[in-house]
Amino acid sequence: MKIAILGTRGIPAKYGGFETFAERLALGLTAMGFEVTVFCEKSISERVETLQGVKLRYCSAPALGPLQTILYDLKSLWSARREFDVVYMLGYGAAPFCYIPRLWGTEVWINPDGIEWARAKWGFFARLYFRLMEWTALRTANRIIADAEAIATSLRSRHRNLSACTVIPYGCDLIEAPPSAHALCEWGLEPNDYYLVVCRLEPENHILEIVEGFQRSGSSRQLVIVGDHLAKTSYVAQIRALTDSRIRFAGTVFDKERLTALRYYSFGYMHGHSVGGTNPSLLEAMGCGNLVFAHDNPFNRETLDVHGLFFKNAQQLAALIDSAETPTVDIAKFRIGAKGRAMARYTWPCIINAYGALLKLHNQETPVCSS
Repeated sequence: MKIAILGTRGIPAKYGGFETFAERLALGLTAMGFEVTVFCEKSISERVETLQGVKLRYCSAPALGPLQTILYDLKSLWSARREFDVVYMLGYGAAPFCYIPRLWGTEVWINPDGIEWARAKWGFFARLYFRLMEWTALRTANRIIADAEAIATSLRSRHRNLSACTVIPYGCDLIEAPPSAHALCEWGLEPNDYYLVVCRLEPENHILEIVEGFQRSGSSRQLVIVGDHLAKTSYVAQIRALTDSRIRFAGTVFDKERLTALRYYSFGYMHGHSVGGTNPSLLEAMGCGNLVFAHDNPFNRETLDVHGLFFKNAQQLAALIDSAETPTVDIAKFRIGAKGRAMARYTWPCIINAYGALLKLHNQETPVCSS
């Protein structure tokens, strides 16, 4: 059975959660016997044709700002139109063109990846565009893959004619052995002596509330923020204006080993995401056994269940920080519970098996195409 994965910058993963997901899914399905091709952006770097059995196919698009991504997806969809049994598109920015493979009898799955139009960074026309793309995706795809039940519920509440929808979350690795703490020296940190935030510094991630809440707390620890604090946006300017000697901006960190060390040795992990589904950054914190302070919304509640501390505003977060640093709170219970939930629901083998079962079910229902 031939599977194509589209919509990412490509693998090996170097850029973000979608690329990591595409790589892990492709490698896992290949190990199960599926023939998987991942579409990648052409670049000036050296290109390889395969990655551990996964085929890599390259497409390019002219540098036309936001149109570049749409044109890249369009070229990928055209290239994948007739030789695969399932084309799996990650994201819905090019939703109208996802009907191209269907004209050749190819099954199309789309993963909407959260509620993109709800992000506060978008202006009116961008929000209108993403609303239209969501509406189109739900009518173009043979199947929608939601990464959280809360995403599926949101889609069903707003779209009566929702095509087949399956919930399969993202996965994470469980960190069983302590990583090297040497990476902490780069920032002059000590284990268990700091809180951590890892995300894009955007309004829907509630970084401003996290910083304000930390400022109001009586903690003597540091707050380390991993993200592009040099971005020229008004929101980042508001965050940086909240000066406090305990707050450290670490910039962007893409190296997996350094990020794992930062997470593993933090006293607590702050997670403010509010418009996504099963967020990879939250899962990685759970896989490290972190004490998680999470923004109170259906997505984070679904992921953490009762194994986190939830806040709606800066005042609530400040109170949670102060209580966590007293002997009356059993923080070990939250850490063990978060890691146990990750182990029970979000390991990569579990996620890949769910995809494999869905693909096999489709294969039983539909004749396999031949190239």
